[in-house]
Parts: sequence; C-alpha cells; structure tokens
Amino acid sequence: MTMILCSPVLADSNLPPSYWSNRQLPDARQEAQAQALMEQIRCLVCQGQSIADSDAELAGDMRDLVRRRIAAGEKPSAIRAWLIDRYGSWISYKPTAEPAAWPLWLAPIALLLAGAWLIRRRIRLKGR
Repeated sequence: MTMILCSPVLADSNLPPSYWSNRQLPDARQEAQAQALMEQIRCLVCQGQSIADSDAELAGDMRDLVRRRIAAGEKPSAIRAWLIDRYGSWISYKPTAEPAAWPLWLAPIALLLAGAWLIRRRIRLKGR
C-alpha cells in the first residue's frame, strides 16, 4: 500500500537539471531567438503550457536542447521543423497549413454558414 502512495514521488528524477534549462544564453540576440521559439513549442508533459513556462523536467531538457542548437548557429525554423518531425505537428502552437488540419480551419466557417441558413429558414417560416 505504501508503494502505491509513493509512486508519484518516485517518478521524479534525481538527476540535476540540464545546463541551459534555466540559464540564459550569453548572447542576447540568441537568447531572444530561443525564447521566441520556446514560446511556440508545447510541453509534452503539461500539454497546456509552452516549454518556456513549464516546470516539467522534460520541458527543461527541451529548453536546453533549443538553447544549445541556437548557440551552435542553427536557425529557429530548422529547430522547430526538427521538433515537428520528431514529435508531430501537435507540439507546435503555431498552426500548420497541412491538409490534415483543413477540417479544423473549415469547421467554424461551416458551422456559421449552417447556423445562418437555419436562422434564415426559421425567419421565413414564421413570416408565412
């Protein structure tokens, strides 16, 4: 019984955080690029927060990865593309234009048109 209650505690790692997870890059321009990218990437653990806002250990590792790659000279768009290739387009808060997302973009428009048609029909029926 005690092990069942303690299992969430055991899920945390005893490892120290990644070096760049909570440190800023010395180059202010690179840090600004890293921050902008980290705001666009969804935390895989929290799912409702960006990796910039999340306290999850995995988010810290992802912040470290982003900062290391930017410090190495990689462009934020290339890092974002790599993360999307690895984890899927769901990881990005920035919407994609791929065909699989089209129903999500078209559904609100279709619902508004259907609602307008129903209201117009209802008004015509009452007028008779």
